[in-house]
Amino acid sequence: AALNFCIPNEPYIQYGESGAVYDANFLNGSDCIKANAQSCGECIQVAEKCGWCTDADFLKQGESKSARCDELKSLITKGCSKAKIENPRGSISIDKDKPVTNRKKEVAEKLKPDQITQIQPQKLSLNLRSGEAQTFKLKFKRAEDYPIDLYYLMDLSFSMKDDLENVKNLGTDLMREMQEITSDFRIGFGSFVEKTVMPYISTTPARLLNPCTSNENCTSPFSYKNVLKLTENGQQFNSLVSKQQISGNLDSPEGGFDAIMQVAVCGDAIGWRNVTRLLVFSTDAGFHFAGDGKLGGIVLPNDGKCHLENNMYTMSHYYDYPSIAHLVQKLSDNNIQTIFAVTEEFQPVYKELKNLIPKSAVGTLSSNSSNVIKLIIDSYNSLSSEVILENNKVPEGVSIKYKSICKNGVVGTGENGRKCSNISIGDEVSFDITIESQKCPSQGKSETIRIKPLGFNEDVEIVLNFICECECSKGGEPLSKICHNGNGTFECGACRCNEGRIGRLCECSTDEVRTDDLDGNCRKDNGTDICSNNGDCVCGTCECKKRENPEERYSGKFCDCDNFNCDRSNNKLCGGHGRCECRVCICDANYTGSACDCSLDTSTCLAANKQICNGRGTCECGVCKCTNPKFQGPTCEICPTCPGVCAEHKECVQCRAFETGEKKDTCQRDCSYFNLIRVKDRDKLPQPADQSYPLSHCKERDANDCWFYYTYAVRNDTMREVYVVETLECPAGPDIIPIVAGVVAGIVLIGLALLLIWKLLMIIHDRREFAKFEKEKMNAKWDTGENPIYKSAVTTVVNPKYEGK
Repeated sequence: AALNFCIPNEPYIQYGESGAVYDANFLNGSDCIKANAQSCGECIQVAEKCGWCTDADFLKQGESKSARCDELKSLITKGCSKAKIENPRGSISIDKDKPVTNRKKEVAEKLKPDQITQIQPQKLSLNLRSGEAQTFKLKFKRAEDYPIDLYYLMDLSFSMKDDLENVKNLGTDLMREMQEITSDFRIGFGSFVEKTVMPYISTTPARLLNPCTSNENCTSPFSYKNVLKLTENGQQFNSLVSKQQISGNLDSPEGGFDAIMQVAVCGDAIGWRNVTRLLVFSTDAGFHFAGDGKLGGIVLPNDGKCHLENNMYTMSHYYDYPSIAHLVQKLSDNNIQTIFAVTEEFQPVYKELKNLIPKSAVGTLSSNSSNVIKLIIDSYNSLSSEVILENNKVPEGVSIKYKSICKNGVVGTGENGRKCSNISIGDEVSFDITIESQKCPSQGKSETIRIKPLGFNEDVEIVLNFICECECSKGGEPLSKICHNGNGTFECGACRCNEGRIGRLCECSTDEVRTDDLDGNCRKDNGTDICSNNGDCVCGTCECKKRENPEERYSGKFCDCDNFNCDRSNNKLCGGHGRCECRVCICDANYTGSACDCSLDTSTCLAANKQICNGRGTCECGVCKCTNPKFQGPTCEICPTCPGVCAEHKECVQCRAFETGEKKDTCQRDCSYFNLIRVKDRDKLPQPADQSYPLSHCKERDANDCWFYYTYAVRNDTMREVYVVETLECPAGPDIIPIVAGVVAGIVLIGLALLLIWKLLMIIHDRREFAKFEKEKMNAKWDTGENPIYKSAVTTVVNPKYEGK
């Protein structure tokens, strides 16, 4: 595909001159040291944060050259001055910055296409350092009255017969409609059918002359024909199109991809200008693509070149159909925007194709193409209202990120950062483009990339210059005597050894790096351990090993010192209050001890009374050590076994203030150890917040259940003061009358309540009895038989002689 926009997902592995390996995707705070850079150039390629100390006296005994490469803050901490740190930065320079064109359609003076600018700037140069991103702003403005070239590519298979009739007047009608959009419009026409081999067409002589049936007069089949080069003459378009005849083929899919490829690559034959290029592809069928040519015995892949002779494609029988990706590339390379005008039946197929071809649109073509002009206008407006940026292939290790600032301030990032939609003529949008390099190219040369809006002929040229070496390397001294009599170049404060030489000063040959004599110089006190087992003997000099944690280092002539084996406190080296030098803690101010865990600050020992340890202990390492065993707590203020201050002094305060209590007889002897001060009410008592000495508020009760209030305070551990409220708070005696009245009232109320309950029970009982009587009355049965002694007063006599006459 033409679009090669990618952000690498794989880590970039970079090899320095010394074989140092950098993994750009896994950088953290320690990578400057971990990279084991042996020169300033290698160092600055590790990460943006890495600097190189050029001070010749910077390294300590046991440190290798790679110790010069570290984060800037770490280098300064180690004693390298800012002026001695090499840390080049990237930059951006704009080489061509022609402003975008403010063109009006009504202006009489018309500009040529190459005089119109829609994108700004046009050329930049970026100096890129590894890991440091550079961002610049790109502006796009859709120019008014921008020229348009439109090429109408039509399927002339038999099923498009009625469509051809409606296209015959397309030239003048479309010219008239496009005048509303641009005053500079050209139109061209081409047609296609199918490859001229079996099984796509019938190759019998009769069918080659007339592939149609039912006495239809059709032209011979062909692959692609350029009928009319792009022209401003609409009448010429109508005249030539009206002379076209329908052709025919055997299968349903057509050879439209062959035609699209030739239209894209045959710029001279088609007459494309460097303006907006539209290709309208009109069909009512599907399409063949790469691989389908094998059915006709065609196996050579499409070469993507122009093969027009006398405006006819002559190699359809020789090259296969192009692939979709191949078409995408050629359409993008030639800034052609495609409009697929297809019937309803094939809408789903071409919509899927649209998703694969950037800057394309699909419109529904009526069965006879009567709506083709409206379809073209709508599709053009849709395509031109969206700008999508693409870039060509970027060098390995370089990534590009886009951020769009579109109409109404809408911001897009990621994939959406490459495009803006709903852009009207005259609207201006901008893009923030960030380019970052993760490594220098193998050749160290400049690279050029281009960014352009899809479908437009303008682009931005960006020249990438990679910062692969430090400025100090330009003043290097080749064959320097400092580097063991000319075995290296002295640059940036260190020796860059010639091939085959190693060591801090290039003093050793790689062939003689290990000998017994040299190893003897790396043994402390003639011991057996080389470099204390903490380093390697290189050329008779110990080069200490690097730890997993870059903050932890071995040092010393024999690598016998380190900065991580000092005493710890709270699991922190030197308690977090000092630094470790050769296994001894050097404490910060106000700290002491072997692990710097003893604070000389006494603020943590202050009690609430502002005295150190409440006056009952000493402050050692910021912690109170109570001298009185009864007291405990962080400031010696807690005494679990001590009686309360209030209870302890209650009897003495009571006897001196009120001449009562158990000690009233011995008050003078036992209770003269404090000064007594009387106040009128409780508000006059001293408050704790107002005092800088211990103060207790007390509330006690005497034998008569009266309360008295006082405070007890100690000044300077000797002077005791008691403030007491001079009046007692005694509870008032009971009121007899209300109590008696209440008792009597209670008895009366209880009696009335009992009477009411008895009365209620009697009523309930009577009602139950009456109901029982009524029930028995209803159930009573009375005897209704004849009285045995009863005789009627009437006697009836029958005449025996009576015959009923």
